[in-house]
Amino acid sequence: MFLPPSLRRRPALPLALGAAALLSLLALSACATRVPQGIEPVSFDLDRYAGHWYEVARIDHRFEKGLVRTSAHYSRNPDGTIRVVNRGFDPKRQQWKESVGKARFVGEPTQAALKVSFFGPFYGGYNVVALDPKYQWAMVVGSSLDYFWILSRTPVLAENVQQQLLLQARNLGVDEQQVLWVLQDGANTTGR
Repeated sequence: MFLPPSLRRRPALPLALGAAALLSLLALSACATRVPQGIEPVSFDLDRYAGHWYEVARIDHRFEKGLVRTSAHYSRNPDGTIRVVNRGFDPKRQQWKESVGKARFVGEPTQAALKVSFFGPFYGGYNVVALDPKYQWAMVVGSSLDYFWILSRTPVLAENVQQQLLLQARNLGVDEQQVLWVLQDGANTTGR
């Protein structure tokens, strides 16, 4: 059966559009792992950072909205990546939600600039921008300052540490009015 050339090329058009869409998504994913302008991730030791962290403050996003008693646990995978387990309790549904992901260093493994994925090939930025010398608290921003977390080894941070971290966050450009203090184990950090 003879087909005009214009009809013979049409099947390639959806394939080309699909490939272009995939490349665009991969490019967006690469952009999502960048360090925000003016932000400098700290130097750190992954083995000291690994373990259990309470999420004591955050800027709320749909993937954590409404969750309390949130935490993150980091451990090394055999392939050199980092296993990330995020967990939180949904009080409306009376159930725990858990997400397991994988993190990789963006550059040197002594620099706290990572990319994290919970959904296949799509990564988001994870940049530790402040870290207690004894690894008792950490402040993290994502690929933009709209993604922000304060982590602690304990469910509650001292008021002076909270204030110090909020001031540091504000100086970085984080909108502190968006910061939500997370209810942990029945006690709020400051009632905010």
